Amino acid sequence: MSIIGNVIKTAIEIKSTLTPEIKDAYETQEEQLRKLLSKASETAFGKYYNFDKILESENPIATFRQTVPIHDYDLINNDWWQQQQDQPDITWPGQPKYFALSSGTTGKASKRIPVTDEMLACFRAVGISQVESLTNFDFPAAFFEKDVLMLSSSADLEKHKDHLEGEISGINTSNLPFWFNGFYKPGIEIARIPNWDERVAAIAEAAPEWDIVALAGIPSWIQMMLEKIIERHQLENIHELWPNLRVYASGGVAFKPYRESLEKLMGRPLIYMDTYLASEGFFAFTARPDTMNMKLALKHDIYYEFIPFDERGFDETGTILEEPEVHSIEQVQKDQDYALLVSTPAGAWRYMIGDTVKFTDLDNYEIRISGRTKYFLNVVGSQLSEEKINNAVQQLAERRQVDINEFAVAAVKDDAGDYIHQWVLGTKNELDEEEAARALDEILQDLNKNYKVARNKALKAVQVRAVSSQKVYDWLESRKKKGGQIKMPKVMKEEMMVDLLEYLE
Repeated sequence: MSIIGNVIKTAIEIKSTLTPEIKDAYETQEEQLRKLLSKASETAFGKYYNFDKILESENPIATFRQTVPIHDYDLINNDWWQQQQDQPDITWPGQPKYFALSSGTTGKASKRIPVTDEMLACFRAVGISQVESLTNFDFPAAFFEKDVLMLSSSADLEKHKDHLEGEISGINTSNLPFWFNGFYKPGIEIARIPNWDERVAAIAEAAPEWDIVALAGIPSWIQMMLEKIIERHQLENIHELWPNLRVYASGGVAFKPYRESLEKLMGRPLIYMDTYLASEGFFAFTARPDTMNMKLALKHDIYYEFIPFDERGFDETGTILEEPEVHSIEQVQKDQDYALLVSTPAGAWRYMIGDTVKFTDLDNYEIRISGRTKYFLNVVGSQLSEEKINNAVQQLAERRQVDINEFAVAAVKDDAGDYIHQWVLGTKNELDEEEAARALDEILQDLNKNYKVARNKALKAVQVRAVSSQKVYDWLESRKKKGGQIKMPKVMKEEMMVDLLEYLE
């Protein structure tokens, strides 16, 4: 009998029962905004934008929107966050102990995003809500007393000025609540190994000592870790070592392209969940069975706004308008793409994350990430969103019965000076490049009328380079972008694609 598991499961069920449901999302979000404004009213940012006056207004949401401009990283960092590394009370009371280095995209310097004590508490609060949601999955009591393996970036943080910095997963790992230490694997000692390959080798060596029931991490790196463990211990599949493994919590990238190849490493199906956890906050998680849609965390000290990702908010190049239409939570519509703005207890104010989301269920406030505002390929009017690109690659993989784990596309100029779409597809299978190019072209013309128009005008050709996924990871490593929370950029600028192609040569 799982005595400890029963105690934990019962405690979670009681906590879940006592947690009130959200009855009015607008009121809940207004409350979060008021808390944020009140807390930061005496900061330099709060005084500059007169937070006290916003709080006194009859409609603080409208006044906040009219008073505080939309910020991207460059704007808020140049004007405010750089000062916050040296001075207290800039955009949030006190001075952050941590700055998260965003994984970013290859070829770009990492962003430094403040992580305050209140922001860490916010991460934990959303995490606890995710744990509470496990009562919806009817797991046995024994599930709640076994191990969870979270594959993060290194928890070996570096000192910079008066703070520590590293990727957000490493910062969170360094601040896990004490009660979770008994369940968390690979443990803080292994998590602090800075080199990715050495860290995975240590995980593979220690793996037989653990009874893992759940995995969490970016799919590409989880797959590489599992392959290493299976190879090290000469297994047919990972369930030979971890027979109780039941759950995989994905995040960071679209899961669908990796699902088939991951399932080949399993002895039986898993329950899949998704998480929306970024350097700026933990925003959503899968909260019920039979879906990977994610419930938006509306009552955890984060205030959300939504810009329609169409002509109401962005021009034809994907650049935000000077005065975009902005919606609050009660105005959102199902299946509409929105660029996400957040205000958080890290001192981010009307901050554009760069992700686009769609609401899939308005009753449960469930979303899925539909793409990136900057991952919008429109150099010659093709208007390809990341969602359309993901769908095209998935259809190609299904048609050719291959696994395509990594991919990227860019508009580049050929020798004649004409634009073409250059693709790189990472696969373990044989793939005819010319056939793949024709298939992608055909699929995208069916998926997107603007792409079809572009193919008849300025977009002269489609080319594919098919390579092993490992070569793509080797390129990431050569650019010091391997492991943990690093994500392969799906839409590249021309110079980045040229760099990748030259490396593959």
